[in-house]
Amino acid sequence: MMSIVQKLIDSLGKECVLTHEEAAQRIASNWQKAGNLDCLALIRPKNTEEVSIALQICNEYKQPVVPHGGLTGVSGGVHTAPNEIAISLERMNQIEEIDEANQTVTVQAGVILQQLQQILAEKNLLFPLDLGAKGSCMIGGNIATNAGGLQAVRYGVTRQLVLGLEVVLADGTVLSSMNKMMKNNAGYDLKQLFIGSEGTLGIITRAILKIEDVPKSKNTAFVALNSFADTVKLLQLAKRELNNQLTTYELIWQDYYTLMTSKPSDYPPPLPQNYPYFVLLETFGQNQEEDNVLFEKFLEKSFETNLIADAVLAQNQQELDWFWGIREQVEFIFSIHKPVFLFDISLAISDMEVYIETVKTDLRRHWPEMYFYAFGHMGDGNLHLFVSCGEANHQTKLRVEEIIFVPLQKIGGSITAEHGIGVEKKNGYI
Repeated sequence: MMSIVQKLIDSLGKECVLTHEEAAQRIASNWQKAGNLDCLALIRPKNTEEVSIALQICNEYKQPVVPHGGLTGVSGGVHTAPNEIAISLERMNQIEEIDEANQTVTVQAGVILQQLQQILAEKNLLFPLDLGAKGSCMIGGNIATNAGGLQAVRYGVTRQLVLGLEVVLADGTVLSSMNKMMKNNAGYDLKQLFIGSEGTLGIITRAILKIEDVPKSKNTAFVALNSFADTVKLLQLAKRELNNQLTTYELIWQDYYTLMTSKPSDYPPPLPQNYPYFVLLETFGQNQEEDNVLFEKFLEKSFETNLIADAVLAQNQQELDWFWGIREQVEFIFSIHKPVFLFDISLAISDMEVYIETVKTDLRRHWPEMYFYAFGHMGDGNLHLFVSCGEANHQTKLRVEEIIFVPLQKIGGSITAEHGIGVEKKNGYI
């Protein structure tokens, strides 16, 4: 019987199929930046028809397939074993249509998020999904993991931004629901099955996405607070007082803020480090002058009621980059601590304070010298946790996971808010 690799080459062409040796020249993960791809072959289709042919052949041979996007996931979703075939959507990178009247954009799955944002910005349009890996992550992967990001408070997660999908099932069947309708109640909304499914039900090849007008105003502030209760009150006040302009509400615990604003970090502290909580909040609007007044009145009111202890506004792009660098340059943690265990959890805002104190206490009971950093998208109940306890063996990893995950079960939280399951979180606690 002909080998599956040769069958793929004969059916799709040599330019579409990289052999084991050729694929081994490529990096396995853009997140870990270590190790090369070790797979039976790598398929690089240029259209949906080629994806369908490839999966038909793999189905015939009962061949395991792993979909690849931008390789930026942190949960091991693109881990590929030597006996598996990877299929990359990198050549399917066309923006097919920008429909300004209906405010939609039709894209192939391999389009890079940041490139889409830049092209839309030239037309004063916005695709509001925003995350740290935007320079390399692909739209198909964003949809497959239901990416959340920094602006979900206002625009929602990826699920709320997808109107239509085209998907190829494991047997090569093409399933299309490529429509631009905001409302469609004619039966099951099948596309929702594939959003967040991490490629386990099919491979996303094309999508129709909702877009918005580019905001004409932006106001950003770093705020210091004296208690967790004040961070909750400030969030509630912002939603009431800012005319639905609140786009981002990022909560940062003191340990993370201090780490990111101390040498050898490149970022000095915009506010003193002695406060227990910090919030980076941002609004988008359509009238810079009026929105400035509204934002400043909101901060003044928060000061007058002793809700916030200190605050600083970004006055220019340099300060904006400074503020966001403190929040986003999480890779800095890995240059200071090794090993580091990364977690992405979701829970009710009202449970956050007690949960964080509980896991910190339990971790320190086992590893008195451990380091723990917490921050995240408080506005949509998503926190990121980084734990370094000086050990990297498998038993340590399992014990840390138990400490982080078990309390979530008791309060109805989730072990993953936006990073997905991958292979890292398959062993329970779900």
